[in-house]
Amino acid sequence: MTHDPTSHRGALANPCGRFEPHQREAFDDGWWREDDLPPLATTLEQDQARRIISTNDSPDIPFEQSINPYRGCEHGCVYCYARPSHAYLGLSPGLDFETRLFAKPNAAALLEAELRHKGYRCRTIAIGTNTDPYQPVERRQRIMRSILEILRDFRHPVTITTKSALVVRDIDILAAMAADGLASVALSVTTLDRDLARLLEPRAAMPTRRLAAIRALANAGIPTAVSVAPVIPGLTDHELERLLEAAAAHGAKSASWTLLRLPHETRELFNLWLEKHRPERRIHVLNLLRQYRQGRLNDATFGRRFTGEGTLSTLLEKRFQMAMRRYGLIGGQARLTRTDLFAPPPRPGDQMTLF
Repeated sequence: MTHDPTSHRGALANPCGRFEPHQREAFDDGWWREDDLPPLATTLEQDQARRIISTNDSPDIPFEQSINPYRGCEHGCVYCYARPSHAYLGLSPGLDFETRLFAKPNAAALLEAELRHKGYRCRTIAIGTNTDPYQPVERRQRIMRSILEILRDFRHPVTITTKSALVVRDIDILAAMAADGLASVALSVTTLDRDLARLLEPRAAMPTRRLAAIRALANAGIPTAVSVAPVIPGLTDHELERLLEAAAAHGAKSASWTLLRLPHETRELFNLWLEKHRPERRIHVLNLLRQYRQGRLNDATFGRRFTGEGTLSTLLEKRFQMAMRRYGLIGGQARLTRTDLFAPPPRPGDQMTLF
């Protein structure tokens, strides 16, 4: 019996990062085979970050600040646009991205220090914009929960995006924050097809569990959205209406969608995935994507990188808007602009103010 080391992983290869001085190419000369290699295990290393809040001024992103508790993501979504970031670590955006993870154990301490800085200006912090804060290692690391505890104590607004049902673990914190208009959550759902989800997102929560998480969050009074992300032309786009209907039925109040993005190494990884899992649809899917991207597989231009452009993009947006009206949803995740409650709590030994 042979073992596939990529079993239960999203990427089917581990290509060199684009910054590496040498590129490797596999070649089978018949002398040695890797058939008996065991499945790849996940490793976790500490990333001793110096800062935890990242800022951006991108005109098409609705937040200025974000936090990423982890680098890499064990969910292994083959289409993940964050994969190329692993190249900055000298690692592959392929299997390395989902098996060689980095955690920031000092995240809460860094966050508290940054929020106490005299020059800090309170603006909503988005979490889950790069890798998933609730990926499997969070169960034992609990870094995300420690971050939420700080944000709760400082009464700081936060928005969260995740594919994991683990977010319900923190309902006690999120519900208390949401009562003051300080928290919202979006569950990212790509497909309702269980078999397809297992191939696209091998270690993410099943779609039914994500819908159940939407219901649990909504029942707790937390503003909850569904993010139909990514929409993959020719593979998942036909599910748009059913997915929005299911999310609304489970308590989602708002929704958004983004088109598949394939930056840098992600293009070849997704192409390999199509060759193995949907060979009969590979050319069709890629050609449709090129129609959204004006002949390219990716376009990083602000304003159209998330939706594409042209006739197909316009039609998809119209379908989305019609379904939103039909199921009583509003656009986007709840925008948290309330910053008037922000107040660093006193530390032990701090002198009390008179007024």
